Amino acid sequence: MRILIEGRPGAGKTTALRRLAALLPAHAATGFTTEEIRQSGSRVGFALETLAGQREVLAHVDLPGPPHVGKYGVDLGVMERLALPSLRPAAGGEATGRLVLIDELGRMELTCTAFRDAVITLFAADVDVVATVHAHRDPFTDALKRRADIEVVHLTPANRDGMPEELAARVTRGRGGGE
Repeated sequence: MRILIEGRPGAGKTTALRRLAALLPAHAATGFTTEEIRQSGSRVGFALETLAGQREVLAHVDLPGPPHVGKYGVDLGVMERLALPSLRPAAGGEATGRLVLIDELGRMELTCTAFRDAVITLFAADVDVVATVHAHRDPFTDALKRRADIEVVHLTPANRDGMPEELAARVTRGRGGGE
């Protein structure tokens, strides 16, 4: 199972992925989520948190960069310290049959070449992957969306609430029959 959950900013992609993770048995998935950092009601950055609970600031208006995505400096070290290790067990073959959750295949995360390489390796591995992806055009994510082995699910207000339960059921069915 290789699913890309596509949606515009604020559509609920992160919420859907976190709900999916919460519905699964403990340690059934690896990966990470991201969330906005707000101060006085304004977005000032983004934090990355692994499903194991490690959390660091990924991007912030006060980070010097490079790289920069809009007004945010991106700390590529966070990608290397947290995001990559959360993907490596599955990509390295140690967790064949496990689920990897990625939030998100977005502009900030994709500034990290090692992350892009890990995603390519992951999508070639024998693991289930559910990742959120931005709706805007990008050569890297557009290529993933065109792959025949990837299902693109468009997140909408109509399917947003039921999607995590549906995906959890699919993961559970797929595991029960294949082991």
